[in-house]
Amino acid sequence: MTDPHLRPGRLRLVSYNIRKALGTDRRRNPGRICNVIAAMEPDIVVLQEADLRLGARPTALPLTELAHLEGLHVVDFGQSAKSLGWHGNAMLVREGIGIGALHRMVLPGFEPRGAIFADLDTPAGPLRVGGLHLGLLRGSRRLQLSHIVDELDRLPPRPTVMGGDLNEWSERVGLGRLAKRFEIHAPGRSYHARRPVAALDRIATGPGLVIEESGVWHAQPAPAASDHLPIWADLHHD
Repeated sequence: MTDPHLRPGRLRLVSYNIRKALGTDRRRNPGRICNVIAAMEPDIVVLQEADLRLGARPTALPLTELAHLEGLHVVDFGQSAKSLGWHGNAMLVREGIGIGALHRMVLPGFEPRGAIFADLDTPAGPLRVGGLHLGLLRGSRRLQLSHIVDELDRLPPRPTVMGGDLNEWSERVGLGRLAKRFEIHAPGRSYHARRPVAALDRIATGPGLVIEESGVWHAQPAPAASDHLPIWADLHHD
């Protein structure tokens, strides 16, 4: 059954670094994260830091909490039976969106990093959606973006959008390898959630995709739920 929240021709993409559900009040509260996501009424969500780092990398968002996200389903990128995502990158999609091929990328650089991409069939048309969390060092980020672009070139062509914490403080330099192929959107300052000073979280659209509106979600409890505020964009095909 198609979810009544789906809007024909337009999709809302949300990107959110949830810091393993650890809030700015130092309390780990996955229910609070889910409340923020639900309030945004997304069609597709890409999450960063969705899993804990140790052992089998268990999810920071238990299935009991995710069950309260009515109409949203987890895309199976789990790194283990206990994980929600791949190197902490996870994806949720609304009921009625078809899930096709999944692509997991191991990214080069100083720290262990990864990226995820899913081929989706949506009411707005076919789409490839990516989620990524780039490294802290600009040299690593450049290697990682080159790797992502090269890997995408090996896949069948498909309208592509990606979102994530790109960890780039500058809005003018540092992402050139991605900007050659994608339009990079910085909806606003999303970090630090209590006093946003940097647009670390971005969305990048490939040819054939248009962003109608975008923004940073400031409504409570987002400023307390993580050290990043979530960003959103309403997309449609050109």
